Amino acid sequence: MGHVRDLPSGKLGIDIENDFEPQYRIPRGKNTIIKEVKAAIKNATNVYLATDPDREGEAISWHLMEAASIDPDIVERVVFHEITEQGIKEAFNNPGDIDMQLVNAQQARRIIDRIVGFKVSEFLWKVLYSGLSAGRVQSVALRLVCERHEEIIKFKPEEYWVVEVELKTKSGEKFLAKLRKVDGKDLDLKNKSSVNTLLGKLENSSFFIDSIQKKEVRRKPYTPFITSTLQQDAATRLKLSPANTMRLAQKLYEGVELGDGEPTGLITYMRTDSTRLAPSSIDGARSLIKSQYGDQYLPDKPINYNQKKKNVQDAHEAIRPTSPNKTPEAIKQFLEPSEFKLYNLIWSRFIASQMNPSVQDRTTINIKADNADFRVSGSIVKFDGFRKVYPAMEKKEDPILPSQIAEKDELEKTQFLPEQHFTKPPPYFNESSLIKELDKLGIGRPSTFAETLSRLNKRKYVTKENQKLIPSEAGLTVNQVLTQNLPEIFNVDFTARMEEELDGIESGDQNYIHAVSYTHLTLPTSDLV
Repeated sequence: MGHVRDLPSGKLGIDIENDFEPQYRIPRGKNTIIKEVKAAIKNATNVYLATDPDREGEAISWHLMEAASIDPDIVERVVFHEITEQGIKEAFNNPGDIDMQLVNAQQARRIIDRIVGFKVSEFLWKVLYSGLSAGRVQSVALRLVCERHEEIIKFKPEEYWVVEVELKTKSGEKFLAKLRKVDGKDLDLKNKSSVNTLLGKLENSSFFIDSIQKKEVRRKPYTPFITSTLQQDAATRLKLSPANTMRLAQKLYEGVELGDGEPTGLITYMRTDSTRLAPSSIDGARSLIKSQYGDQYLPDKPINYNQKKKNVQDAHEAIRPTSPNKTPEAIKQFLEPSEFKLYNLIWSRFIASQMNPSVQDRTTINIKADNADFRVSGSIVKFDGFRKVYPAMEKKEDPILPSQIAEKDELEKTQFLPEQHFTKPPPYFNESSLIKELDKLGIGRPSTFAETLSRLNKRKYVTKENQKLIPSEAGLTVNQVLTQNLPEIFNVDFTARMEEELDGIESGDQNYIHAVSYTHLTLPTSDLV
């Protein structure tokens, strides 16, 4: 049902002079819900509030309690992270209280975003035209997109050359090797003239194998999904927008009927920044790996993924199937095609996270010709490991290496293959890479990424062309006005620090009035507006 109370539309709705007291209203259409709740609890001895297990969910429980005038003494807060019989029973057997630190963190975000959005939008109306709007996280995301666009527009390509040589072994096998260094220094071939000069010197040189290096390369499995990585991989592998990914994940979380008349939750909570896994889920994955894939794919010990990033809330475990035994193929008939694809991605990533590494034999052949060093490398899969379940995306094939060679063998040069190239600008952001950048910079939270991108598109600040995010004229203009006039607010550091303060409020280390006050003082004054 969402929020049953919110700040009023059309005005600030915050008493700045009275400790930023929010003036909550019941939105249109939500009065009916409040009446139904009041009627349902009229003679109740206990009221269980089981909203989503995050800041927003905690705030919704609190708002519902306030709006429906529920006696706090009879309220039990229930939190579950997987909609399964076991998960729900455990939650109801261990109820708690509403966590006001979580509520205050959500209130602080809502108040800050309203103050920033209201004041800055008012500023944009004065400077540009009415109807424009700007949000705290959205404007920083827009800034990243615009700065990348400017970098691409201003980019001047530079010429460079890559030189390969075709060589033949004594047994007649041909292969290509790339020129890497001359006189022990990296190449700097800027034009055809410099290439011709170098190749003229090497024309009559003798080529021989200087060394052959063979190394076993082990690739560890990926961590199970968190919200940001799920959105990135779904965009890259399935071509799903972040908004569609979260919509489908919500359906999988809430439950699908699997032929028994009851909806069954298929995945754990999909808004999370933690890679932690419940021990029972790891046991289930290991049992399935052993039975379906064999002992060679099962590590000796369970794999636990520790948090490496700062400011991880760790309120929920990673995104995983509620039961590893509900394999994608087993329930495919009950899912829509897009639901199946996303569930298959989540299931595969989770199972793969508990499997042995993949192993490749990598061979590197170093070749000498006077003062020039050439090299060719190739890999052969020795053991697919976790890639059995979570294959790599298609990439350029490894070169075919000669089979009958040894160090110091002489090689016959058949031809040089110089090729002209030009440096390229950085690529435009797509939805996947922008989410990755926002996540890396600590801007926003898992639950906000999809909404942030949707707003940029809805307000026509950004267009999507062949998956590329390109700023519109309106987006470029708004970004220019904001960054020139309000640089303190719409920069990466301020926005990331704001997320840290919200985490501090949640943990009880920070006063939420102080955080709101600091942001308010940073905003444009009435004179500037």
